[in-house]
Amino acid sequence: MKYFILILSFILSIIFPTSTFSNDALISKLQSGGNIVFIRHALAPGTGDPDNIDLNDCSTQRNLSKSGVSQSIRIGEFFKENNIPIDIVLSSEWCRCKDTAKYAFGNYKSFYGLNSFYDEKFYQFREKQILDLKKFINNWKSEKNLILVTHYVVIFEMLNFAASSGELMITKKNLELIGRIKTN
Repeated sequence: MKYFILILSFILSIIFPTSTFSNDALISKLQSGGNIVFIRHALAPGTGDPDNIDLNDCSTQRNLSKSGVSQSIRIGEFFKENNIPIDIVLSSEWCRCKDTAKYAFGNYKSFYGLNSFYDEKFYQFREKQILDLKKFINNWKSEKNLILVTHYVVIFEMLNFAASSGELMITKKNLELIGRIKTN
């Protein structure tokens, strides 16, 4: 059932497009700061990861494609060109998220609360991760924006919305969705 809901949400996110980079009101909101920006990692072909996944070895993981690297760079350019203030960038420990953060923003810190729990071997950590992520967000205070580079399942769990690769989901601190920006 879990996978059916994830697949259905993904299909609906493709059928019903969301805002694009040209949304001036949303850009203005980001420029004012104090928002949380969930970013699903950029394009990384396939689903899940190989059975032998090792978080310390990128060769055992699903990684960004060349298009994913370009998409990550465009995400960073979007923030720079629009003078969007950033407090901190946190990333999942998966290489595709760290690479998205690295190519987009340069500096980032890994945070296990953003890790994927799509595969069964990681699902056991879901409850603690989400609890710790919510706790981090609740304690976060800044006039700039908090950037969280993560996975589909984490965004869906936190916001109850499906995100496509490289999509920005902008929320208030209480996780109320303000808007979405798709990157191509």
